Amino acid sequence: MNIKEYKIAVIGLGYVGLPLAVEFSKNGYSVCGYDINEIRVNELIEGVDITHEVSSDEIRSLNTIHYTSDEESLRDANIYIITVPTPIDEFKKPDLRPIKGASKLAGKYLSQGDIVIYESTVFPGCTEEICVPILESVSGFKFNEDFYCGYSPERINPGDKVRRVHNIIKVTSGSTEEIADVVDKLYASIVTAGTHKASSIKVAEASKIIENTQRDLNISFVNELALIFDKMSIDTLEVLEAAGTKWNFLPFRPGLVGGHCIGVDPFYLTHKAESLGYHPQVILSGRKINDEMGKHISNKIVKLMVREGHRVKNAKALVLGITFKENCPDIRNSKVIDVVSELKEFGIAVDVYDPHADHLEVKHEYGIDLIKNVNKKYDVIVLTVGHDAFKNIDVSSLANEKAVIYDVKSFLPKEIITDRL
Repeated sequence: MNIKEYKIAVIGLGYVGLPLAVEFSKNGYSVCGYDINEIRVNELIEGVDITHEVSSDEIRSLNTIHYTSDEESLRDANIYIITVPTPIDEFKKPDLRPIKGASKLAGKYLSQGDIVIYESTVFPGCTEEICVPILESVSGFKFNEDFYCGYSPERINPGDKVRRVHNIIKVTSGSTEEIADVVDKLYASIVTAGTHKASSIKVAEASKIIENTQRDLNISFVNELALIFDKMSIDTLEVLEAAGTKWNFLPFRPGLVGGHCIGVDPFYLTHKAESLGYHPQVILSGRKINDEMGKHISNKIVKLMVREGHRVKNAKALVLGITFKENCPDIRNSKVIDVVSELKEFGIAVDVYDPHADHLEVKHEYGIDLIKNVNKKYDVIVLTVGHDAFKNIDVSSLANEKAVIYDVKSFLPKEIITDRL
């Protein structure tokens, strides 16, 4: 079959699935975009993407993509690409329910020779050890005889308008050498930056999980430096800028490490390692440091309030930003909530403002009513997310006398802040 003759079904139309489905459609493929969320599907039919990853004009201009929540529409596909979330549960263990559910769904509609490609971040072995048995059980087909699998990890960077699906090198893999070639050619047809064909599905899975684990560890290192330098009354950013003059010093910055990738993926790797009898020390140590940064920031703010003569109980605080990163609406696993919750534990009244976040989603996820505008004065102002929109706010005008202005992101002018991370 000619590569362009494949009919593609993308299961999961979030930050990863939608841009991928759009890219295939733009390159002439017949695409079925499926999601269980009917509201999401109806919004896309109307040309609205609440993640802001794809513009309304781009969505409306494509007539080779069909958005649906009707699973019967998956029946005609030859290639199923699964892009569902892979979160962790309350015990920080992999929550595989979404990917298992998507596997059952794909299994119902598999035909002879079909290929199921996973893009969701998983631990090495998950595709073949967890997902394939589900596909076999539901379909009644035999793996690598009647149907095949591939793994091509997503590399979407939410909010990034420069690095997109087509210009980020794509890692590919397949369950046989022949299928690996098919999967590679499929992605090479839409990715102008090129592809890297891994030798196996496990190698591709492992490559993805260490991308984010490496970043998590690097940030945990500079977070630990920030904790040390805080005790020494040294400005961490000034130290990093000085060290950064060396050609091979890596430009990481301290901060809150949340989101659906960096704050989650390391637990998938450590879970697999522990199941094999190995207890990771470096990875879990880094995670522990990053998970405790919200508490450190809040405690530091309270100490600064006391130093400035503020009464802590019933003080008024403004937190600028609730999303997990700048200039995007994604609030999944945002660590800003740790700062907000800790400040409230001290009896501080906290307002949260974020022009990018969806008010209803924040209320549902975190029980917080975002304020719609900032027009009061506060005893504490905390910049937690560096949205470009915050450049237009005169933070000083919102501050009471001797107000504590704390900058988590080194975003605000140094002369107006009390301290920064």
